[in-house]
Amino acid sequence: MSDFEFIFALFGLLLGLSLAEVLGGLARAIENRRRPSSPARIGLLTPLLGAFVILDLLSFWQAAWVVRETVGVSGKTLMAVTAFASSYYFAAHLVFPRNADTDVDFDAHFFRVRRIVIGILLALLLCQLGWYSTIPSLAAHLFNPLSAALTVVLVGLMLGAMTVRAPRWSQAVMIALVCRYVLVYLL
Repeated sequence: MSDFEFIFALFGLLLGLSLAEVLGGLARAIENRRRPSSPARIGLLTPLLGAFVILDLLSFWQAAWVVRETVGVSGKTLMAVTAFASSYYFAAHLVFPRNADTDVDFDAHFFRVRRIVIGILLALLLCQLGWYSTIPSLAAHLFNPLSAALTVVLVGLMLGAMTVRAPRWSQAVMIALVCRYVLVYLL
């Protein structure tokens, strides 16, 4: 077993649980909404937040593959990986309301948790970029014009999603965040 495989087992487990949290939340929301006389209103914002968290999580999963040759087993690495992936789990856990009987307006829930969830993802992005900047072979890619532009757009949209107050503008920003990742994956 290589160092990467050893560390990635922990990373993959925690990120997999994060995916399950978001998907489980969506399933609970749909299940609750399908109950007769359910007052739940799912809306667009919380599902878009869930889609964004999943896409962002996949980008970090893919980034782990990119750095596989630079990762070595150490206590420091294991703690960093655990903190990083646990932060994803925490963010994913917050995306959908836990009690759909009392949290019937999912758009209101979005406005309660968006700063925390997106703030965690933004902090993780900044940590990732900071770490990349310490590795010469990866730092060069940070200053590639396309990579830099896509990162600036991502950060700007994340900040917008955290601060925009109007529901329609929030929908537009969240749709833009999701579309940005889909476009990056298709490039």
